[in-house]
Order: sequence, then C-alpha cells, then structure tokens
Amino acid sequence: MSDSSIIKEVVEGVKEAVSEATAAVLEIKEAVFTPDKIYCPEGIDYNKLAREFGVSYIDEEILTRFEKLTKKPLHPFLKRGIFYSHRDLGLILDAYEKGQKFYLYTGRGPSADSFHIGHLVPFMFTQYLQEAFDVPVVIQITDDEKYLKQEITEKALKKMTEENVKDIIACGFHPDKTFIFCDTEYMGYLYPTVMRVQKLVTNNQVRGIFGLTGSDNIGSNAFPAIQAAPSFPSSFIPAVFPYSMSKALCLIPCGIDQDPYFRMTRDVAPRLKCNKPALIHSKFIPALQGVTKKMSSSDPLSSIFLTDNPNIIKGKINKHAFSGGGVTLEEQKEKGANLEVDIPHHYLSAFLTDHEEMDRITRDYKSGVLGTGTVKTRLIQVLTDLVKKHQDNKAKITKETIQHFCSVRQLKIGTPTTTTPVATDNTTPVSYTHLTLPTKRIV
Repeated sequence: MSDSSIIKEVVEGVKEAVSEATAAVLEIKEAVFTPDKIYCPEGIDYNKLAREFGVSYIDEEILTRFEKLTKKPLHPFLKRGIFYSHRDLGLILDAYEKGQKFYLYTGRGPSADSFHIGHLVPFMFTQYLQEAFDVPVVIQITDDEKYLKQEITEKALKKMTEENVKDIIACGFHPDKTFIFCDTEYMGYLYPTVMRVQKLVTNNQVRGIFGLTGSDNIGSNAFPAIQAAPSFPSSFIPAVFPYSMSKALCLIPCGIDQDPYFRMTRDVAPRLKCNKPALIHSKFIPALQGVTKKMSSSDPLSSIFLTDNPNIIKGKINKHAFSGGGVTLEEQKEKGANLEVDIPHHYLSAFLTDHEEMDRITRDYKSGVLGTGTVKTRLIQVLTDLVKKHQDNKAKITKETIQHFCSVRQLKIGTPTTTTPVATDNTTPVSYTHLTLPTKRIV
C-alpha cells in the first residue's frame, strides 16, 4: 500500500470517528425520559408527557368533588398542581361515594441512606390520602430492582432499605393500616400474582416499554411484573387484606415517570379479570441547579437531604438554588422574576402550606416587589422546619415500630383512624424476617 493510500485511509477513519462522536453528543443532548433516567435539557414538558402518555388532567371539577367527598382542605400538592394528572381517579371517587373499598399503593427503590425532599412528595401525599379517605396503604420496597440494575452489595442495600423505611414511617402513616414490604422478603406471597402477569406480557413488550435490550440481565426483564402485582388485591389476600377486599380498587400515587409500569399493568388487568389500577401522577421537585433535571441522591449539591442541618440547608439554597430573578436589584424591580425557572419559588410552591402567603409571594416576586434574597430567606425557614420535623419523627422510630409496619398481618380495614405514638429508641438494627406463608391465597 502506498503512502498516499495510507494517509487517505487514516483521514477517512478520523472522519468516521468524528462523525460517531458528533452523533453521540447529539444523542446526549436529546431529552431522555424513562423510569430509570430523566434528562431534559429544555426542562420537562409535563403537558407533552400528558399527551404522549394519554393521561387526563386533574381539573377543577375533580378538585371540587375531591374536597366535597373528603370534607378536608385540598393538599397543597393538589391545589398547586404538583399532582397534576391521573388515570381513572373519577372511578375511585365514585367508589368512595358508594361506600366501596379501595386501597393505596406506592413504592420506593432504595438508592441512598437518606431521602431528599423530592423523595418525600409521594409519601407525604399518600399519607394525606390515607387520612382523607381512611383506607389501607401498601408500600413496596423494590430492593430487588436496585440489586439487579446497580452495582451494589447486599449489605449496602440492606442498610439503605432500613433507613428508607424509617423515612417512610416518619411521614406519619397509620401503623395499623399500613404495610411496608421488601420484594425479597414478601415474594412468597407476591409470586402467584407476579406469575399471572408475567404469563401475559412478552419480552418484546417489556423491551419496547422500558427500553431494555438483549444485553440486560433477565431479572430486569422480569421485574416490571413484580411492580405490577401489588396493583391487584390478590397479592395481599388473605395475609394482609381480608377476602372482602378481593374486588377492591387500587389507587397509585406516583411520579409521572412510573406511568409506563402501570400502562402495562392496566393492559393485562382485563385479561386477569381484575380491576385496572387508577393512578394520580406528580411532577418532580427539580434540582437546585435548575428545572432541566430532578433532584438526585448521587449529586449532593443538587438536593436538600433530610439529614442536612440548618447551616447546610442555608448554604445550599443561597449558593446553589437557581434564581429566575433579575441580575441586579434594579432589573428585578423593573422586570420581576421568571417563576418558570426560579427554583426557590418551585420549592415554596411544594412545601409552603399557607396558601395566602404563597399567593402573595408569587404575585410580589413576579412583579418585582420582592427580591430573590427575601424569597430564599423564606424558603430556608420553610425547609429547615420541614427537615427538623422529619428528623424528630424519625428519631422516635424504634426497631419494634419498623417490625410492626413490615410484619405480615391483617390491616385494619374500615375502622376509625386514630394517631398512635411511636417509641423513642432507634438504636437497634432491624431484621426484615416475616411470618410463615399462609396456607390459602386467592390466585
């Protein structure tokens, strides 16, 4: 081969490499929105997601009916559109109005030793729903999924699970109407329903829905049926629910990113001769750096953690919370703040419970009457109080408290809700050993 031929071949190779690198960069810049990964350079378009997923908006008619039936004020997450879309929420309200049974199902994939404030959203809201409707709650801890999809030791996973369970309990769930279960511990009860779902879903369907490929482990292909199973009461009868719950509806509060799991679930439900689960979807609490991504446990500076002390919270808000306010005081007074991108306003919208104060902050900050510093100062107060209250609640949780919530036992269905105090010693590690399997199940 001549020198000129070699040079030409090298040049062509460089061109090809540059082309591939450019394509890779373009791919990275494109929005990614799956249950496992969210990256939206231009911010998450929730209206687009609603259209593409085919969900319904939570409108004024739903909100009015919700408040009338529960006889309780709307949660700020509802009133301010943090929970913004649904599937068949009207059917749940119909059932409640007729005195028919339903239950709540939500979950958590353990991924860090501590929650951040974004993790609180589904659990705070589910606790509110439990109290408003006086219904049982089942909470799935998907320790199996985390083990399958992440490089993590069983010991580290167990530690994260224990801490996450404490964080969930600290949200105020009723101890006799709430069952928290780890998939690795409860699978013996869950598996008959899992099998029925697995039999009706093909590998091609799972790969198409969740973007899996032939190089993913077989556990990842099997997992969606495990997340689907708690949508059906058969997963809990008779060990947790009485037989009278066999036709009960299920309402799932979750992030909008989890909808693909339950689209699959709703598709198989008629073939299982079961009710389709209803869903109510939340938006995400964005990262401190901006609205283009959600908070992440893997990036400490993107999140406010429930283990942060007041000084850390203050520092993170002042240094890292992206502001939509004017660069100068004069510019802020003239133009006001861009609330669409302002992180302090986003956080206050979620966690400031006083509606009148929130309306005033929104009006005055947008018009330029309030400056960014004032809004950040109020946010620091709100989040410091929120985190301190959670830490105090968590400190009261004992080994016995956790074992009660995680033990397989029949929940109290349809009995008046009362507050039960928790014990104060939390020094003993917990074991997630459950009772023996029941001899009878609905399959």
